[in-house]
Amino acid sequence: MSQKPQEQRNLWSLTVLCLLRVGPMHPYELQRRIRDWHKDEFLDLKRGSLYHAIERLHRQGAIEPVETTREGRRPERTVYRLTETGQRQMLQWLEEMLAKPLREPTQFFAALSFLPHLTPENVQTQLKQRTALLEEEIVELDAVLKTMTPQIGRLVLIEVEYARAMRQAELAWVRSLQKELETGTLRWDPEAVRRFGAALPQSHDVCSIPNPRSQS
Repeated sequence: MSQKPQEQRNLWSLTVLCLLRVGPMHPYELQRRIRDWHKDEFLDLKRGSLYHAIERLHRQGAIEPVETTREGRRPERTVYRLTETGQRQMLQWLEEMLAKPLREPTQFFAALSFLPHLTPENVQTQLKQRTALLEEEIVELDAVLKTMTPQIGRLVLIEVEYARAMRQAELAWVRSLQKELETGTLRWDPEAVRRFGAALPQSHDVCSIPNPRSQS
């Protein structure tokens, strides 16, 4: 296992490892489990991504084929199982992901950082649209939890519960920001941002970073 951690660790690979710990499966069954168990809440469910993860894990020795079968004119299906190496990798990865918070910037985070470029009225309009979409997502997640929890249990859907809590927290925060914009309690002064930017020293005045190529 000579690959760097960032090359190994993507959410598709983690999902394959965890599902194969339940039992050997072929890719089609993995894809069905991902949908049925709503693991696509954090995955971009594309068939190619799944197969790429399987190929990568197979090369690493984390999974291995058990058998290849064919039914009628259907394509061959290779059943994979988790190896001891893959199980160690998966458990270590899960432990680190749970223990160590990571900064995961989002597009919303980036938009907020440049908010003064818009007018307060425009921001209010966009936030109203975001509020409506967040409310829809919360309703959908509530439906998933209500329907699926009695069938497969809360533990299997804990990430859906977390996603719902995060949407609810974001909705509350966005609503509070909307209220500040409506009442004028959030001071809107784009010129102050420009003055702040103009007052900052130029990058070459702050520090001088040597070019490694210029050094012998």
